[in-house]
This record gives sequence, C-alpha cells and structure tokens, in this order.
Amino acid sequence: MSTIHLTNGDVAADSLRAALQRAGRNDHVQALRDDLAVGPLRGVDDTPEVRAEFWQRVLDGAEPDAPPRNLLREFGEQASVLDQLAAADTQVAVWHGESSADQLTLRRVCNHLRNSPQRLNEVRLSIRDVADPAAFAHRHAGRATSVGMFAPEVLETRLADVAPISVLRISRLALEWQEVKQANGETRRWRDNTFTSGTFGELDALILEHASDAWQPAAGIAGQLMVADLGFLVSDSLVLWRFRELAASGRLSLRGNTSGWHALELRAALSACSS
Repeated sequence: MSTIHLTNGDVAADSLRAALQRAGRNDHVQALRDDLAVGPLRGVDDTPEVRAEFWQRVLDGAEPDAPPRNLLREFGEQASVLDQLAAADTQVAVWHGESSADQLTLRRVCNHLRNSPQRLNEVRLSIRDVADPAAFAHRHAGRATSVGMFAPEVLETRLADVAPISVLRISRLALEWQEVKQANGETRRWRDNTFTSGTFGELDALILEHASDAWQPAAGIAGQLMVADLGFLVSDSLVLWRFRELAASGRLSLRGNTSGWHALELRAALSACSS
C-alpha cells in the first residue's frame, strides 16, 4: 500500500521528495504549511480564519511589491487536506524533528487521524542525524531540529525507519494538541518533551537588548534570535514582523527595506535611549 508522507513546511517536503526520488520511490509528499509554534491556536480546527488572520498581520507590508496572497483560501485548503487524510484509507507517515512546530504538526495530525490509528506512522529526527558540525542545528542553542534542515541523502537513509505509532501514543499526542490549543499562547516552547506558552514580548525584549543607539544591520540581530534558545525556531517573517511592530510602537527605528535583510538597518528609538 502506498504511503502519504507529511512534513511541516515546503523546504522539508522538497528535501523528502528528493530523497524518495533517490530511492526510486514515487510516494506522495504533502507539506502542511503553518508554523504552529507561533500565533493563536484556539479554534484552528474549526475555521481557517484563526490562522489566516494571524499570518495576515505578520506578512502585512512585508512584500509591498508582491501580489496579495489569499491566506484565507490557503488555510482553507490546508484544512481540506487534513479532512481528506482523515477520510482516506492510505498509510500516513509524519516526519518530525525536535522543534516546537514539527512536534505540534505531529500532534495535530494525530488528533485528526485518532480514529484510524492503524494508519499512522512516524519518522523521528534529531540533532544526532545532523552529521555536519557546521550545520545550523549545531549552532542553535537549544539544538532544535526541523525536517527541513536535513539533506535528501540523510532523509533517504531514514526511509526504512517509518514506524507505526502506538494507539496509546496517538491518544496522548491528540490530547496534548487539545491542551495546547486551549492554552492558546502567543508562542509555544518545546523543552523536555513539554510545551509551555510564551509571549511575543519575550522576543521583543531580546531584540531591544541587542539594539543600541547606533544604526546596525538588522541581519545581525536576526541571526542572534535565530540561534537563541527560545524553545522554538524563529523564522525570517516573524522577526521582520516584530521589527515592524517595535518600530510602530516607537521602541525601535528602522531604515531601509523592511521586507528583507539586505538593506535594512535598525537602532533603539532615541526616546528609549534617553530614558
């Protein structure tokens, strides 16, 4: 029987497709495109508006020259994918690393397919699978890993490790998904096999800690955040959004293109420096 492989994000899906091609297999790979580690979750399984509205705020103004995205449609399509998976009879393999977003994706899928436990499989990846000591995962303070960090040749070696998830584990993971949704934090840290809620204010505090009264490349501060031990992996779009939010509140000054790093500089707002 064929297997549908699920990943968190397109980068991971592309790498896994290449791995399957190297192995001479034509299994279908489906990317679930949502960083579940950030933003509201309560009601996410009932309506696509919950996540679409959040990401609209994050991405608003990030790419002024790009055509507008219909995020409501995109998240509606993602909801349909999960519904179709639940209604099908195909084997499903969830690939996940040791990061908050990957672990939340695993739990969401388990919740949707909890009534068909015999179809659920997984492949677990960790820092031990990252052989290159110069890879990003080894620089990350929390050693968090996502499937998108792994090269196709590494994923190819793990194709044989697709293993069933026990009924008991599926039930526990589905319950954890419900608990995380109910907690509805702004951010979700993953440490010691446990989720805890955080706020965007914690991310903002780190940004302001690294900012000074002199102009400096925004990429430097973004890099500090991306390797910090925050309990979740920080994306480019999230950092840029927090830069814009801090600038809008008068705590940070920006100059250059706020849609990318190359020409963007920042400094602490003068009022903040003098206070």
